[in-house]
Amino acid sequence: MNNNNSERARTLVEALPYIQKFTGKVVVIKYGGNAMISDDLFAAVIEDIILLQLVGINVVLVHGGGPEISDMLDRLGIESRFVNGLRYTDADTMDVVQEILCGKVNKDLVATIMRKGGSAIGMCGLDAKLFEARRMEGGEEDYGFVGDIVGVNPGIVLQAIANGHIPVIATVAFGVDDETAYNVNADTAAARLAIALDAEKLILLTNTRGVLRVKDDESTLIKQIRPDEIGGLLAGGVIAGGMIPKVECCADAIAGGVRRTHILDGRIEHSILIEMLTDEGAGTMIY
Repeated sequence: MNNNNSERARTLVEALPYIQKFTGKVVVIKYGGNAMISDDLFAAVIEDIILLQLVGINVVLVHGGGPEISDMLDRLGIESRFVNGLRYTDADTMDVVQEILCGKVNKDLVATIMRKGGSAIGMCGLDAKLFEARRMEGGEEDYGFVGDIVGVNPGIVLQAIANGHIPVIATVAFGVDDETAYNVNADTAAARLAIALDAEKLILLTNTRGVLRVKDDESTLIKQIRPDEIGGLLAGGVIAGGMIPKVECCADAIAGGVRRTHILDGRIEHSILIEMLTDEGAGTMIY
């Protein structure tokens, strides 16, 4: 007997109980970072999503597009500026954000899913007021057209799922305090949408293995964290820097009723399938 075929068979058998458990459930995946700019990683993410859809799992894909936005701003001679880790978004930058996120990035993702045999439909937070936002208040800081999400109306997403499509969502929000669109944080948007959809899982793809007990030492990956442990990890400096808002998004999602949240390494091919359909799992789970 071919050992490779035996290994494949064992992998499929291992996946079976997970497929049975998650069939018909909603999984929200936030996609960004290196996984969007590496061709191999991009292909792996799309393949994972299509496979999950084909076995009956309702995937909702929320995406950013920071590298593409920065590239277009450079071409136009507009400076990319960040305030407390958030992109300062003046009127010209907001035009670029909307053009790149809702246009090029969103439609490229939809087209790629379709070409690989999946069924997808693109939308953004402006559509049917999916995401409603107000201008972010930053005390003395000015973030421009950056918004805080104050409402989520998931009807359009549920309709897409019911029609057999993978919703692909760009994180531009409908302004409720002004006649404008707002740039909103993609991790936050994914968490708020997962709550509104009563999702089984929220998965955040990142550029690290997950939460590390020792900075830069991937062998110290913390595989599971309970919400009541987060305070101590913050106080001890284990959760720091850009990992803080991601963990906070996961904690908010759990508090809102999402069953499991995961911070996964988007640099690992098929990390979504490894987490969803194997005993091994990947990254850090907050549950």
